Amino acid sequence: MKIFVIVGMPGAGKNIGRAYAESRQIPYFATGDLVRDETQRRGLEPNGANTAMVSTELRGDDGMGVTRIVLGAALNTGKPVVLMEGMRSWPEIQLIRERATCIVVAFIAPRALRRQRISSRGRSDDVADAFNKRDTREIAYGASVPIALADEYVLNTGTVEEALHALDHIVKG
Repeated sequence: MKIFVIVGMPGAGKNIGRAYAESRQIPYFATGDLVRDETQRRGLEPNGANTAMVSTELRGDDGMGVTRIVLGAALNTGKPVVLMEGMRSWPEIQLIRERATCIVVAFIAPRALRRQRISSRGRSDDVADAFNKRDTREIAYGASVPIALADEYVLNTGTVEEALHALDHIVKG
């Protein structure tokens, strides 16, 4: 099984991986989906504080609990190609590499463009004023390491179609 792990800072375009997978019937697993579902299951308001609390709890002491859950689900599909998103540390990448062929694809975009995207997408946890704090939190989780050590890069400064084409080129290798 090949698992393409999509990484990137907030607003860099990681959801393009989801669109790509859905358009090609490729299984897609995101740790954020798991956290949002669990937050809802607990009857908590889906705000930044609650989702951060649930995320921290599910990540566990070693920070890899959510990754273990989505990795198990991905492996259970039996599909030859799967996309995953939400890994924020190098130990998570190493965990995946122990179980499957793993290609890390980093979506990158300039900070100003990422900020603009976040302020315009309208998610409950996307507040432009919190942009700096969120970047800092992602870096503290270790997100910069998988981005720096990625196997492939998508420079996402153009159209969605351009980014989809770049990702398709990577997946089809």
